[in-house]
Amino acid sequence: MSKDVTTIEIAGRDVAISNPSKVFFSQRGETKMDLIEYYLSVEGPLLHALGGRPTMLERYPDGASGKSFYQKRVPDHAPEWLEQTTVATVNGTTSNAMVIADMAHVAWAVNMGCLGFHTWPYCAEVPEFADELRIDLDPMPGVTFDQVRDSAAHTRALLLDHGVESFAKTTGSRGIHIYARLEPRWDSYQVRSCAVAVARELERRHGDLMTAAWWKEERGSRVFVDYNQNAPHKTVFAAWSARARVGGQVSTPFHWDDLDSLDPNELTVASVAGYLAERGDAWAEMGAQPQSLLSLFDQVALDEAAGLMDAPWPPVYPKMPNEPPRVQPSRAKKEKP
Repeated sequence: MSKDVTTIEIAGRDVAISNPSKVFFSQRGETKMDLIEYYLSVEGPLLHALGGRPTMLERYPDGASGKSFYQKRVPDHAPEWLEQTTVATVNGTTSNAMVIADMAHVAWAVNMGCLGFHTWPYCAEVPEFADELRIDLDPMPGVTFDQVRDSAAHTRALLLDHGVESFAKTTGSRGIHIYARLEPRWDSYQVRSCAVAVARELERRHGDLMTAAWWKEERGSRVFVDYNQNAPHKTVFAAWSARARVGGQVSTPFHWDDLDSLDPNELTVASVAGYLAERGDAWAEMGAQPQSLLSLFDQVALDEAAGLMDAPWPPVYPKMPNEPPRVQPSRAKKEKP
């Protein structure tokens, strides 16, 4: 065990930080302790967005340039005070996941080499309800960030057409995530069906720019509206989390007024605290008025009446009712007699 250990008090807990000077982000040289200090600088907004949610850790023991792995299960050597909850896949596999209860939990995870957090779309206290709709705008190769901006504006407009107020963040890379905080009424299957309806309607309205196609060979140089980020047990890279990039880019909530001037590469562990101080928490009001999906369920019903099947699910999920065959279109054509 390393002798280079610093103990810091956070949220009334003593958290031991080993190798605090280990470099995590090589572009400017931010260390493990620098990352902890960054997270502490955004404590209020981070806990507002992530607090109480089961969390999977994306661990890079040697920093952003090193090897990584995902850790869903809390290790046996975790401190007794670490809050945990049981999560289960649709196949019934269970595991004990960390719940972000306070900043001591965040610091403990960073000490384990966790750069960013992946949260479930529900709070640990009410796992039966998915309280977030999450639309992932994923640019395919050749797509510019200006096109992602346009896609985000179109997504916001469509949601407003259905009476849903949305909030956005950078992904810390090339895309944008759009969220809506929901009334505690629907499970992940129902929320996903609304996300499918959103993706399909965006493709109908802006098919030259956006696509709902699950198979990559059908997407072209467009922005993929990833509806499957709402599938049960699916986690999404969380707000205020640092990406495993040498520049320490952060998945940063932003005001819609800032969409046109946004440069996601400039939002880093070195700059986001200043951005937050200047612009304020763009998600501060996200939970103030939970949104209804009833209008989007009407769109789901219209698509079903038009004869549309369910959209494809990821391969790790069991075959779902009314799901089309899980075979890529080009292969299906070759297999036809």
